[in-house]
Amino acid sequence: MVSSVGSLCTAQEKPYFVTYTHEMEEPGNLEIELSNVSGKPLSGNRFWGSAMEFEYGATGWWTTELYLDGVSIPQDSTIFTGYRWENRFYVLSRQHWINPVIYAEFENINGADKSLREVVGHDGDGDFAGKNAETRREKKRELELKLILGSNFKGWNISENIIAEKNLGGGAWEFGYAIAASRPLKLLASARKCTFCPEKFAAGVEMYGGLGDRTTLGLHNTSHYFGPTVNWKSPGGMTLSFSPQFGLNDFSVPRLYRFGISYEINQVFRSMSFLQSHRESQ
Repeated sequence: MVSSVGSLCTAQEKPYFVTYTHEMEEPGNLEIELSNVSGKPLSGNRFWGSAMEFEYGATGWWTTELYLDGVSIPQDSTIFTGYRWENRFYVLSRQHWINPVIYAEFENINGADKSLREVVGHDGDGDFAGKNAETRREKKRELELKLILGSNFKGWNISENIIAEKNLGGGAWEFGYAIAASRPLKLLASARKCTFCPEKFAAGVEMYGGLGDRTTLGLHNTSHYFGPTVNWKSPGGMTLSFSPQFGLNDFSVPRLYRFGISYEINQVFRSMSFLQSHRESQ
């Protein structure tokens, strides 16, 4: 199972910021990414939320990831807001028309966190307006579960996420969703080496939002976002991503701007061993 899934679910970077695909990190590879989001709530100052991500392909069917989150408000302060530990498990032994992945994450963050990795429950514009000194007092130790569904068809990737989140200190389960679709601008690579060839770009759209909680399930007083998204992979392996996203109702932050940069290290432990051997031989 490991070898067949590993060969099929290789790490193909999609231009999504919230939605997860069914594709796993290549076993032994480490991807390092800095993901940022900026927005200005109606009743507060502009914020910059960041997440430093370390994603490792443990096996062909298991990818694990560590997030280190922070937030900066120019008129306020810059602080560390906590960490998240995520695990994704590929369910099937090979790819199908629809491919399910089980996602489980433990979050140890505080109320100042604005990385916006997902939207659940009744998260809205007002949750981003407080001062760091006040909101950081709220401790959040949460369990987040997702059912990730993904399909690839004629170059297109279509992904859907169903999200459930629970504060381990109490409170009801909260729910949310994320959906996205994308495609490379060109499927076949050019015969010559180039930097800005169409196949180096992928473009698509992404939408996500909250679905209330166990006692108030639905769309009432929930926020939702939609926007185009694009990325570019450089010849050196670095990927740049960007997405302007727009709040779809008065409960949402009016506009969000997301941008990210990532780099993948192939067979990271083998590379470290090679560098150590090279130093010892000098």
